[in-house]
Amino acid sequence: MKLNRIRMVDGAGGEAMEKLIKEIILDNIALKSAGKVSLDALDDGASINVDGEEMIFTIDGHTVKPIFFPGGDIGRLAVSGTVNDLAVMGAKPLALAISLIIEDGFSMNNLKKIMNSIDKTAREVPVPIITGDTKVVEDKIGIFVISAGIGGAEKIVRDSGARVGDFVLINGGIGEHGFAIMSKREGIEFETSLVSDVSPIWNIVEDVAKAIGWENIHAMKDPTRGGLSEALNEMASKANVGIEIDEGSVPIKPPVKAASEMIGISPFIMANEGKVVMIVADGYQEEALEAMKRNKNGREAAIVGRVIKEYPGKVIIRTKIGGRRFMERPIGDPVPRVC
Repeated sequence: MKLNRIRMVDGAGGEAMEKLIKEIILDNIALKSAGKVSLDALDDGASINVDGEEMIFTIDGHTVKPIFFPGGDIGRLAVSGTVNDLAVMGAKPLALAISLIIEDGFSMNNLKKIMNSIDKTAREVPVPIITGDTKVVEDKIGIFVISAGIGGAEKIVRDSGARVGDFVLINGGIGEHGFAIMSKREGIEFETSLVSDVSPIWNIVEDVAKAIGWENIHAMKDPTRGGLSEALNEMASKANVGIEIDEGSVPIKPPVKAASEMIGISPFIMANEGKVVMIVADGYQEEALEAMKRNKNGREAAIVGRVIKEYPGKVIIRTKIGGRRFMERPIGDPVPRVC
């Protein structure tokens, strides 16, 4: 069925958003390349060739609701999201730009809080914010934050580089951001509080690269909208390999498990904002894991699966009771305006 209007699901990651990007956006842009990695690659960023050197460039728009949530706010989200898109392509963040679209009547105190959060998060990386733009509009939007970043890569890492025999790692528990947003938005209370994982991950990526070498990191992706399921399915599809995940090895915190069981939504499709899915060469997985665990944002890191030759383009999950099933791509993230 042909649709004539944009729906919320079209911006929520997953198959619906991919269809929109490929059929409407990509088909109507002619010039899509300035380096080795173009817009057509649909990676977390693209490259720019500058005098023979490849730089990574990325941009994000943030419309999270509510703008303040357990563990962060739209400012921390904006910096982390852009830094993380650079990081998973192997790029050290060099500079950010921030654009604000603010509704008429927005609280000045809230704006100051957001700007302080942007500054604090940028200092964690560290990365300077060197330019920006501000607009005020009549529409009741609250605040939108658009962030762009540029980084330098010793070796560009693609999300399509997985090879048979590689191991799959993640630096901590899944689903935390999505469930934290949902609980705050809907006023759902749990015995243990849900807190977003939103944080910049460049330091974790850099630590692993120093430990095992960039050449042994074959693919990376940050599992944001659509969660771990969407990220793994994209990686498997682009590399034309199978990925098998051990369900029992995937870290999931008790509050996330409780929320998942209560609401009936799998943590595998919920958004994350401080996680990296990293695929490394066979023989380097333990060193990579130890490097992650030494970082404060990687203490719960785990080896969760392996790249296989069977089922190319698909993700298989080995369940806790010994069965195997396909991990399907979500149509979209179940929580709109999550990032």
